[in-house]
Amino acid sequence: MPESALPFPQSAPPLLEGSAREVLKGTLVPVDVTPPESTGGSDRAPAGGPAGGLVKYVAVRQLALSHGDGERVADRLRAAPGGPPKAGTPVSARTFEVLAAFEDPLVPALEPDIATVATIPAAELEAFAGALAEVRTDLLRQAQDGPSAAGTDLPARALNSVLVALKGLGTAATPPVGLLNLERIEMVPNGIERGELVATIPMAPGEETAVTHTEWSVTSKEFTTIVTDSLEEVSETGVTDNTDLSQSTGSQSQHSNQFNITGTVQGGIPVISGSSTSGFTAQDSGSKSATESIKHARTTTARASSRSRREHKVTISTRTETGTSEVSTRILRNASPQPVRVDYFSLMRKWRVRLYRYGLRLTYDIVVPEPGAAMRRAYAELEALRAQQGQFEFTVKPSDVTTAPVGPDGNPAGPGDPGVPRYRWLADRYGATVRTYPVDPAPVPASAHVGTNGGWWFLDLEFDVPGTARIREIVLDAHIGKQDGDDNKLNFDVIGTVIRPEWNNLTGALVIRDQTLMATPTVPFLHGHTGHQKVTCFFHHSDQVFVGLNAFCELTQETVEQWRAEVWTALHDAAQAQYFARQQDIAAQILAIEEKLAGVDTLTLRREENDEIMKSVLRFILGPGFAFMPDEVLAAFQAAGVDLAHGIGFDGAAPGLDQDRWTLLRRHEELVRFINQAIEWENVVTFLYSYFWDVPPSWRFVRELRHPDANRQAFLRAGSARIVLTVRKGWEERWMRFAEGGSPGAEIPPAYLSIAQEIAAYDDRNYPGIPPANPGRTAARLQDAVYTTSAANLVPSPNPVTFTVERSTGFVVGLPVVLDTEDDRHVQESVRIVAIPSQTQITVERVQFAHRGTTAPFAVLQPGEKGALIAEWNEYTPTSGTDIAMTSDLPSIA
Repeated sequence: MPESALPFPQSAPPLLEGSAREVLKGTLVPVDVTPPESTGGSDRAPAGGPAGGLVKYVAVRQLALSHGDGERVADRLRAAPGGPPKAGTPVSARTFEVLAAFEDPLVPALEPDIATVATIPAAELEAFAGALAEVRTDLLRQAQDGPSAAGTDLPARALNSVLVALKGLGTAATPPVGLLNLERIEMVPNGIERGELVATIPMAPGEETAVTHTEWSVTSKEFTTIVTDSLEEVSETGVTDNTDLSQSTGSQSQHSNQFNITGTVQGGIPVISGSSTSGFTAQDSGSKSATESIKHARTTTARASSRSRREHKVTISTRTETGTSEVSTRILRNASPQPVRVDYFSLMRKWRVRLYRYGLRLTYDIVVPEPGAAMRRAYAELEALRAQQGQFEFTVKPSDVTTAPVGPDGNPAGPGDPGVPRYRWLADRYGATVRTYPVDPAPVPASAHVGTNGGWWFLDLEFDVPGTARIREIVLDAHIGKQDGDDNKLNFDVIGTVIRPEWNNLTGALVIRDQTLMATPTVPFLHGHTGHQKVTCFFHHSDQVFVGLNAFCELTQETVEQWRAEVWTALHDAAQAQYFARQQDIAAQILAIEEKLAGVDTLTLRREENDEIMKSVLRFILGPGFAFMPDEVLAAFQAAGVDLAHGIGFDGAAPGLDQDRWTLLRRHEELVRFINQAIEWENVVTFLYSYFWDVPPSWRFVRELRHPDANRQAFLRAGSARIVLTVRKGWEERWMRFAEGGSPGAEIPPAYLSIAQEIAAYDDRNYPGIPPANPGRTAARLQDAVYTTSAANLVPSPNPVTFTVERSTGFVVGLPVVLDTEDDRHVQESVRIVAIPSQTQITVERVQFAHRGTTAPFAVLQPGEKGALIAEWNEYTPTSGTDIAMTSDLPSIA
């Protein structure tokens, strides 16, 4: 059948407004501000200047001033002691006075506040910091020339601190303010269109074939697991249809974010793009920021659409595949006498994509180090525990098992300290039960009492030494009577010992007491022998004889080594058991920490990260003098015996604090309240920078941090973070006064104040915002903005003014309309329409500024609730449907 017989529907496709999807987006625009000139060294310089109050305050704290720094800087700034100052920016006495309060204050709470530091002229502060850098450079050189290089660490760190502060002052030529355009990508299904040719099957007359239709999706995890979480919504994690454009766009944004080498973006707005620095101008569809935002949004949705098409495939073939669940097979038969061709086409869903701007916010940038430092502590504990894991190693050697006395620390006992035997100290250390060092065996005696005949006489004394012992020495006791006769000389000897002259040629009896027998002058007789022993004594001209021996023995080396081996084995087994028990405990601790880290829902992860960001902001602004809980108050709670470890100090009816302690606790109350109210924390954007912006010793540890949640992992690995504080609507002026002057009511240069006022006025004029939840029945409503131009010349008038426009269709009476464009003329204004006389006329309640439409037509815009529409385009995603055509016209096939 020809294609003309089965036309594809060409009627206007329906626009399913009820199925609209939205993705929030934002565009950051840094604002270039021309700072006023410094007023020099007056006693009370105006706040602000090239560096704002916050920048100055952070720089002063970065200087890390110590006692005497002010005097050394003053000496450096003089040409000679007591002489005139050097050429250049002078530093006033008041600046020295303010900075002296930061030199090791006894009470940090008495440090000057931001407002006081803000009054220091920036040029004076830079001159002071430059002179301090010279002073600390000299101190570092002196330390390097000293006898020990170990003393250079502190001067080097002090010099680095002042150099960092100088760099911060030098780069703060303009306040870190900017604009955040709040944007929304709206995606609405807009019908189904025929896509590309999937397959074609030629069939001869009467031919029959089996056709298989297969559909599948091949997706990667980060594009099918969609995470939606914010402080106002319930966290959701689910797998959705990868052909949904809004989900594909969100996933594409997350994917691009993870591969952004300059910094990972986190915050309440999931899609963030940047724009180049400029002065404050209109943020309408013709602005540079809008052009860049449109380009970014179209690129994101186009990539998402392309990825969706690539991951969704449909094939048509003439064979059946097994093992695929989504397979359908049908039989086709050509009953006509003519050959035909069956063409299969994919069906694509068309999306109307619109980019709206619905708000403008003032932003203030700060950079903080290690935003995830508190969260890294658990990983530091893990690393410390894992470092204790490994193979069992027993460092005690058998030779260490001795009876030498040692002290409680295991070192040799000192003079007068009996100590304990080393093997006992080791047993106590490892909890082992060991056998006591064996005592030396008792002496082995042998004796004999005989009468001799006066001639040569040999007496054998036999004894047995235990096998576990050996002879150390033999001690002889003897009473030997002399044979009668003056010619008979008494002689006595122990065979094998050193001959003693005093025992021979004696004219009287011989008595020997406790005589150690020696084999040589230095070696005792039978030393080291064991087992059965026989000692032979020789007598000549003796009468009655008594000979007694005592063999004093000591343990054999084999016995000592056996004991040492037994003790070492007992120590080893006890240490091994102790080690394995400790390893099991370590493994349990590691498992508990890992489960605690991984078993957290996504919403809690984001809340924890937001808390850390807020804490970093407070510390940055309030400085080291700020304590979330002052030490004095903490000491009061401890004295009251409350459970501080579990944070239940305030669970009672009365916390027990007196008025003084409550005053300490509430010292920063107003400032903390102001910061929390002035900042739109739900729209705060954080740029996480890589690990190498952290201190180098931590690089290895930070680089190896892992977490199953990609955003948490990026937060943990961030070396520093740029936090873009979004100022809440209506608080712009007070925030600029605080940031530049140190307090919400400070006087600041008009250049800074006008930024806040212009941003607030532009937002009020162009973005009316979300309507009330229960509007009155007669309330005028307008979803999308209406735009036209006027070539009329309007002059200021307090009365209603009617003027000609290109067309008035779509405008609503009772709602405000914005006249003209925000530029250097500053004539843009918002007025209410009171009447629409015709299709080319509008009446407004008044006109404040002159508008010259004859020179160039000026814009007339009535903002809608959705915001300002700045771009519209179409995208396509695949569907599960297919279209069939018979013998399609080949030139019309894509």
